[in-house]
Amino acid sequence: MHSFPAPALAMVEQMRAAAAADPARAIAFQGSPGANSHRAASEARPEMLPLPCFSFEDALDAVKDGRAGCAIIPIENSQHGRVADIHFLLPESGLYIVGEYFMPIHHALMALGDGPFEAAYSHPQALGQSRRFLRERGIVPLSHADTAGAAAYVAERGDPAIAAIAPAIAAELYGLKIIADHVEDAPDNTTRFVILARAPLGPEALAAAGAPLMTTFIFAVKNIPAALYKALGGFATNGVNMTKLESYQQGASFAASMFYADIIGAPGDPAVDRALEECAFHSRHLRLLGSYPQARPRG
Repeated sequence: MHSFPAPALAMVEQMRAAAAADPARAIAFQGSPGANSHRAASEARPEMLPLPCFSFEDALDAVKDGRAGCAIIPIENSQHGRVADIHFLLPESGLYIVGEYFMPIHHALMALGDGPFEAAYSHPQALGQSRRFLRERGIVPLSHADTAGAAAYVAERGDPAIAAIAPAIAAELYGLKIIADHVEDAPDNTTRFVILARAPLGPEALAAAGAPLMTTFIFAVKNIPAALYKALGGFATNGVNMTKLESYQQGASFAASMFYADIIGAPGDPAVDRALEECAFHSRHLRLLGSYPQARPRG
C-alpha cells in the first residue's frame, strides 16, 4: 500500500496544488492531513504551506527535488524512543538540519461504532505510546503508515469493530467518533521534530538566531580498542556538552557501529572545532548533519 486512503485524497490534492503553486513556501511532512506531523508543520512554520507525503522518503525527496522548501520529520519520542529508520534516512538524504521543534503528543481512540473493538490501527510510534491502554482493553494493535491515515482507513473500511489511534482533529476530518481521549500512556508524551533543507544555515543566520546552538553529526569509529573513548574524549576536555549519543548498525558486517550525536554549540566555536577535529581523527568518517538554534534548553 503506497497511497492515501480515499477519505484523505481530496484534502491531499488541495494541499499539493497549493504547494505546487509556491514550492519555496512548502513544508513537506509524512502522513495524511490531521497527522501529528501536519500539526507540527503548521505550528513550527505557520507561514508555510503543508505538503502531505506518504512516507518519510517521499517527504525528503520533495525537498531534494525542489517541490518543497523544507521538510519536518519526527526523530524521537520521549516515551517510545527513536523513530524507526530515521538515522539511516537523514544521512542518505543529503539534506541539512536547520531547526528543531518539540511538540506534546496526545492521542485519541476513534471509530465509527461504540465498541467493543477487535483492533486499532495507527503508526507504530503511536501504538507504542498507547501500549498499556490497548493491552488493558484487549485491543489488537495494527500498524498503519501514519496516525491520521489510520483514521481515514477506518472511515473507508466502514467496520464498526475497528478503531484508530490518532490526533483528535482526525476524527473531525474523517467523520469518526472519539471513544476515548488522551490514550497515550504518559501525560508528558513529547516528540522532537527536525526541520531539513537543501542548504545548511550559514554563520550569519546562526549568529542572528538569538539562542544557543545545537549541532548534529554522525561518525563511525575505527575498529580498534578504546576508539569510542578516544573519539569522545575531546568533547570532555574542551567542555563541549554532548546531549545525545546513539549507536546503530549500518550494513551486515557488524564490525563497527555508527553513532548519531547532538552537541551544544556549532563549528566556529574554537572548543567545538577542537572536539570535532579530535573525534574525526579517531573515526573512519564523520559527517555534520547541521547546526541550528536550540528549541528547548538541555540539561
